Amino acid sequence: MKTIISTKFVKNLFTLTFLLFATVSVVAQEEEEETKPKFTFGGSVDAYFKTNLSSSDAAGATPGSSFATDTGFALGMANIIASYEGSKTGAVADLAFGPRGLQAVGGDAGIFVNQLYAYWNVSESTTLTLGRFNTYLGYEVISPTANFNYSTSYLFSYGPFSHVGLKADFALSDDFSLMLAVMNVTDENFNQLQGVPGAYSAGAQLGYAGQYLNFYYDGNAKLGFEIDYTGGFDLSDSFYLGINAAYQDNDGVGFYGAALYPQLATSDSFTIGLRGEYFQEMGAYNAIGFGPTVEDESVFAVTLTGSYSIENFTIKPELRLDNASDDLGAFLDNDGMASKSLSSFLIAAIYSF
Repeated sequence: MKTIISTKFVKNLFTLTFLLFATVSVVAQEEEEETKPKFTFGGSVDAYFKTNLSSSDAAGATPGSSFATDTGFALGMANIIASYEGSKTGAVADLAFGPRGLQAVGGDAGIFVNQLYAYWNVSESTTLTLGRFNTYLGYEVISPTANFNYSTSYLFSYGPFSHVGLKADFALSDDFSLMLAVMNVTDENFNQLQGVPGAYSAGAQLGYAGQYLNFYYDGNAKLGFEIDYTGGFDLSDSFYLGINAAYQDNDGVGFYGAALYPQLATSDSFTIGLRGEYFQEMGAYNAIGFGPTVEDESVFAVTLTGSYSIENFTIKPELRLDNASDDLGAFLDNDGMASKSLSSFLIAAIYSF
């Protein structure tokens, strides 16, 4: 009788132990799946066709802003992004190839690095990032997948593109955020400018409920000082208004201006939007057009863009009109003569994956 009881006890103990180990194994497996680092791969490709309406394509007339500056059939860039995300740390490698990519990396034709950084989530409210990252200033970005308009604004084109350095992001509350950074001067991969080492810059961003006030300062080493406001509001379920305003000063030479981005979604696949921008130079900044330098020149540019999406494929027809305050240093007309204005049309194709 005792032997039978003992045998039942051993069997029950074995069964209980097996169930316990099985349960622990399942829980451990679930925790491992939750904390297992995640690798993602994506990117985009884009190309376009552009023609001038008020100037001969052969004249080479183009707005002074960055990207989409070639006429005829032209390439944008191939963007390849790989990221590795752990529970507290991660890294991003963002490579850009093609004409738009080369402009984006600041002329470093042998590097092709748009972004390359590692980060550490020190706590739920604090993240440290070290490496090269796209700028926090401005409404627009380098990648055409994240912009509504295909061509870019003057405000974006003459602000920073990217930074190399260390930044700290703080989530102060559900609505407030703060970013502080120490970096090389803008768009420089190395801590030297024209062979002179030791050029650094400081940056900051204060955010509130999707509205951002941005600061940049490098002691007039390259860009000087810039303050920038970026934000927007959903005025209805289908109507959005984006806003950008900036002021940049490098020892009396720079610019200031503002842009509005109203966008109306007419269906799930089609949105139409307008960018209206005023850009005022200070001193001999020479950003507008390609003729002789005209001090304190200004330009008003209107860009009407449609965006039609099919799965990951987006088609963007775009009509743009740039009107400068002075024809001497601005654009050309169909006869190759100086003109205050330039109108152009393009259609772009963008595929994201």
